[in-house]
Amino acid sequence: MSAAPGTGIRLAAAGPHDLPALHQLIFDHGANIWNYLPEVGIREHLQDIAQGRAHGVLALDQEQLIGAVTFGLSTDFDRYLPEQARGTPQGYVSEAVVRRDRTGQGWGTRLLRQALVELGKLGAEVVFIDRHEENLASAGMMRAAGFVEMDTYADPRQRPHGSGRTTVCCFSFSAKSGPSVP
Repeated sequence: MSAAPGTGIRLAAAGPHDLPALHQLIFDHGANIWNYLPEVGIREHLQDIAQGRAHGVLALDQEQLIGAVTFGLSTDFDRYLPEQARGTPQGYVSEAVVRRDRTGQGWGTRLLRQALVELGKLGAEVVFIDRHEENLASAGMMRAAGFVEMDTYADPRQRPHGSGRTTVCCFSFSAKSGPSVP
């Protein structure tokens, strides 16, 4: 992928050899009251990356993993599409995690924008991501990457804290000229 100018940090595609570090990053730095991280679901998602059914983009400082976004194609968000577009693959961002000592530096947004570039190459015309309604850090990262809120609904199983609601956001390639990575 690319090196971030002036930082020594490079972006790279996740491969099977990255999965132990990715698992550790997700659970050590992504776990908080806002994030739904079921162990079995995360393991299955990482296996999908190993099998090429899902993908990830990593930020590496030397060889230390400082952040990651995982993503794939899905039809799980058909209800948000016009009828004629339902059943076509949409992009979906699963995990977006940055080490706690690197948050607030724009790495989440940069990784999310690179994931959008990769999803565009996979043929996605729209990309969905969700978050806890009250997760303001994630909301800011998503807005900065070009996502807009579409829906908020009660989701007490996945969101047992705060409002107990999930907010779904969408990025449309047709609404923009496409993401660019600064």
